Amino acid sequence: MVLSGKTYYTARMAQTSLAGTSLRDLEYVEAVAELKHFSKAAARCNVSQPALSEQIQKLEARLGVMIFERGRRQVAVTPAGEKIVGQIGKVLSAARDLFALGAESDTLSGGLQIGAIETLGPYYLPFLLRLLKDNVPRLEPHLSEGRTAALTEKLRHGLLDLIITAEPEEPGLGAQPLFFEPFFLVAPLRHALAKAARVDLKHLPPGELLLLEEGHCLRDQALALCDAEPGVMRHSTSLETLWQMVAAGEGISLLPALALAARSDLRERICSRALEDGTGRWLSLKWRASDPRGARFKELAAFLSLNAPEGLKGS
Repeated sequence: MVLSGKTYYTARMAQTSLAGTSLRDLEYVEAVAELKHFSKAAARCNVSQPALSEQIQKLEARLGVMIFERGRRQVAVTPAGEKIVGQIGKVLSAARDLFALGAESDTLSGGLQIGAIETLGPYYLPFLLRLLKDNVPRLEPHLSEGRTAALTEKLRHGLLDLIITAEPEEPGLGAQPLFFEPFFLVAPLRHALAKAARVDLKHLPPGELLLLEEGHCLRDQALALCDAEPGVMRHSTSLETLWQMVAAGEGISLLPALALAARSDLRERICSRALEDGTGRWLSLKWRASDPRGARFKELAAFLSLNAPEGLKGS
């Protein structure tokens, strides 16, 4: 096959760029794109900031694309850079899967990046860490928290190996239920619901329901259960703030069992009401369907389900 001059030049340049580019360079770009900061990205990658900047500049020159817009106080990904960063995520995800293949064995070992949703993480991850250290000593878990969408994106791009969320199954991800976490209605101690014979979630006092802000799956679950209109609700940035708002008499809310158990110090200021069976959420362990450790992750999920925290029902 004979290449035209322009086609040959383009192909030749692609070969040269590929030969001079390492996965490490791509990790530098990934880190800067996520952290929006060169110094923080350099610290994460264990390299000096000048060295990281130089390698990214070389990559930009090879690609003929300015990936980052560099300001005095902030860094932004350019529109053209967005496509580059997206493709880099796919390349690194495939590379991590490749190395995971080489490390695959009958048992999980080594580093494992695990993320959990923010309404579960503070209450379950410490329990999970102790459980893994006692029973899977060769494993080195690195734990983090985030919202469902961000965790899922990091999982797809290989920044996380496993996530724990309450969302249904998604294309391209393997999943296995861990346990069911019931919800409780919480209200100020002297609220009418504290003494009500029965709690009907579909007919809660209008305007009194306190919710987390948009982006939290717990917010959507509460809205669905209470059949409520989000426009008239007041919002909180975290469960801890939500706790304090209820205790201060600002309204009522739904809280998951682990969060409720963690704040026994507020029991004298609030009341909690158990709800009918089935009012709660299933938490699932998820991984990339392409990850060669899928069978090991299923075994891990079964173990975590069997050892669910007190008060939670395993799958």
